[in-house]
Amino acid sequence: MCRPALAAAIPATTGRLRAVARSVAEFTSMLAEAAKTARPGAWIVTSIGWHESNLSEDRVPTLAELDAAVPDHPVLARRGGHFAAVNSAALQAAGVGPATPDLPGGKIGRPADGSRDGVLEGGAVYQVAAFAPGPGRAELAAALGTCSAAYAALGTGTIREAMATLDDFLAYQDAWERRLLNVRARLMIRVGSELSGDEALGLIRGLGARSGFGDDRLRIWGLKFVMDGGADGAALDQPYASDPANSGHLNWDPEVMTQVCTEAVRRGWRIGSHAAGDRAVRTLLDVYEAVLEATGPLPPWTLVVEHALLTDAVQRERAVRDGFGITVQHALLWNIGSEFLVNWGPERTRHVNPLDEWLALGAELAAGTDIVRPFNPMTNVWGMVTRGTKAAGIQGPEHAIDVATALRLYTQGTAELLGEADRLGRIAPGMLADLVGYRLDPLTADPDDLRDLTPGVYHRGRPARPRPGRAAGAMRARGLTSR
Repeated sequence: MCRPALAAAIPATTGRLRAVARSVAEFTSMLAEAAKTARPGAWIVTSIGWHESNLSEDRVPTLAELDAAVPDHPVLARRGGHFAAVNSAALQAAGVGPATPDLPGGKIGRPADGSRDGVLEGGAVYQVAAFAPGPGRAELAAALGTCSAAYAALGTGTIREAMATLDDFLAYQDAWERRLLNVRARLMIRVGSELSGDEALGLIRGLGARSGFGDDRLRIWGLKFVMDGGADGAALDQPYASDPANSGHLNWDPEVMTQVCTEAVRRGWRIGSHAAGDRAVRTLLDVYEAVLEATGPLPPWTLVVEHALLTDAVQRERAVRDGFGITVQHALLWNIGSEFLVNWGPERTRHVNPLDEWLALGAELAAGTDIVRPFNPMTNVWGMVTRGTKAAGIQGPEHAIDVATALRLYTQGTAELLGEADRLGRIAPGMLADLVGYRLDPLTADPDDLRDLTPGVYHRGRPARPRPGRAAGAMRARGLTSR
């Protein structure tokens, strides 16, 4: 969901948002303040947009620090889709004790003494999050209005919500009915790897819809599977540089996933699957090829690999040969490049998302941001052109692409991903008039000037104050991957 990207505490009882934290002390003090107004025993849940690199200590709050700040309420500080820090009360509420085994595709952080350190990765995040009550539908619908306005103000015309639950879908419908959505939303319904094969098939058969259902403002894009983790849990062919005993994890049994995806495709569903590491990408290609063998040829962008951060030449050739779509998000390298360097090492980090090599093979690519900041499209265009990052310097400059190509991936590429290239992604007669104005021409400006470039309303070359409620009217024709 398009949630506020704030390192902010959200008391389960009130949902109030606070400012962005800049230190561990500030982070934990926000949690403590939230606990003061929460009912006894209520969960304190942060937004998922925080990141330790924004904290002056550049680290995650420890279990002891979270316990000291909030001893009597469960705390769930999710960061992105694959990582969380929790306190002892949250572990206790979820029934996670010293002897609790790791679930397939997940990891409960444990120091050398075998205790728990409050860090959760992969499926362990959902194992604990299942016990944390989420905000109500009305609160979520209102948040969608706020968030979608922020996306629209940066020139984003369409978001692809890539991890929607059925309850999230209801909140989107509420926002749609209340006319709160400032962008077009294309939802992906999550099929969790914690489900058995029969449970996953039952979920899909019970949806009573297929890809494309909806209207211009709110529509279902398809289904979302998650094959591996992120920087901390991606399935790699070679061990992690930071831990020679670890090579990540696969969340799905390939045979089960093949069965579920085949049934879904036959029912008219598109499928996007998160695969970050090279072992995960290879396994996902095996699954997708088995689906094709069972179903025969499928329309473009029916089977999509999300991220494909690490790939080798053989994998890229397979994906292009088989006609699978690929979504790419430089924001991931920009935001967590330092983690890649530590966990994956400099050589693998250099080759994260080699867009030039994908394009040389004729790959179908669509660019977006994922859930992480920055979600300003121009910051990510700058990143694709320079290979620059927030704190890890320039990584793999040989894989840089030109501005025109980056803009095409963000506009026409994402319109094709959405199946709406006949109405989005280009400025032409008959296309939807989503336009955005910049003070510089991105095609001729110095690439470094693109990093902080934002749209605005200009009058005779000077910025003008935009009128309230008009943010959605100043958007470039594009589909943009959120999450």
